[in-house]
Amino acid sequence: MDTILKITDGIYYVGVNDRDTHLFENMWPLPKGVTYNSYIIKDEKNVLIDTVKISKVNAFIEKIYDILDGGKLDYLVINHMEPDHSGAIETIMHEFPEMKIVGNKKTFEFLKALYDIEDNLYEIKDGDEIDLGKHKLKFFLTPMVHWPETMMTYEITDKIIFTGDAFGGFGSLDGGVFDDEVDIEYYENEIRRYYSNIVGKFGPMVQRAMKKVGGLDIEIVAPTHGPVWRSNPGRILELYDKWSKYETEEGVVIVYGTMYGNTEKMADYIARCLADEGIKNIRVMNSSNTHESYIINEIWRFKGVILGTNTYNNDIFPPMEKVIINLAHKGIKNRVFGVFGTYGWSGGGVKGIVEYINKNKWEMVADPVEVQFSAKEESYEKLRELAKAMAKRIKEN
Repeated sequence: MDTILKITDGIYYVGVNDRDTHLFENMWPLPKGVTYNSYIIKDEKNVLIDTVKISKVNAFIEKIYDILDGGKLDYLVINHMEPDHSGAIETIMHEFPEMKIVGNKKTFEFLKALYDIEDNLYEIKDGDEIDLGKHKLKFFLTPMVHWPETMMTYEITDKIIFTGDAFGGFGSLDGGVFDDEVDIEYYENEIRRYYSNIVGKFGPMVQRAMKKVGGLDIEIVAPTHGPVWRSNPGRILELYDKWSKYETEEGVVIVYGTMYGNTEKMADYIARCLADEGIKNIRVMNSSNTHESYIINEIWRFKGVILGTNTYNNDIFPPMEKVIINLAHKGIKNRVFGVFGTYGWSGGGVKGIVEYINKNKWEMVADPVEVQFSAKEESYEKLRELAKAMAKRIKEN
């Protein structure tokens, strides 16, 4: 039997850990696993808020029965229809056939498409409320954070907001569930990696959602991934506000692609020059052995980005191009860029990066530096000038 974890009087955590899945959405590495958070409110009417991935349904059902202790389930609130949160819906319906499913119009469109479910639906609109007895729920539609149907559920009595994927992050909850029970610095880094890769493209929608719920008195933030924020809920709200505004810290991320080490030498030289200019936050990352989710996570944090590539088949080295494509897909803003690279018998790599920069209207701090095979003395001077221009630019903010 699992320990029953109470959040407040009558509200319980029934989430589960997943340490088996290696790639979130079959793309993003999960070296420390992930949680699928779900919650129960026991009252005159009992409510389950979100479910879990189907692979973890057995442990999930056991927790629900332990908490309900023979009681029935009146409502299932669906804040988000992505299968890692909706996968257990059919099982829950089988166990509690009289239960009503609470969601918005778009929720039910996806419910039909994913699971062919059309019965026992309770449609809500923005601002609607449901009275459970002691507890009351109020619903806020937050489309495109990060799917069209996403919404947040605010429990008025205890001032808890159940936020779906918003404010969540990677990492299993290894004993501690609340922000004051875990290494929150580790989780903040994984929350930013989650935000920058999963939600980051939708910054304007996140800002709209935060304005919608910004006037609420929030004492606990309860997302569907990662820790539950009870001691310092303002911290996660502050971070999301910062990230969704594309705000930055002083620092530079140097990302490079290299086949035989010549481009890497240039990256290391630029890093040393940046340090000479007083830049302390410098990240040098090899695109061939660092997953792009970690690279994008660092770029989301810092102002400066310097991209380096060798030329491969008259174009960008493929691992580097993959990073740049993903970066462009996220709609990154408010960064400044530098470019360097190498070529052999013909160019194309540096030119390819510059084309991406121009296409996305990103700012370049200096002319690109490109050398044949390996850098010589005059090339190193140009690399130093690139580093100086980058350091000057990021210190202006």
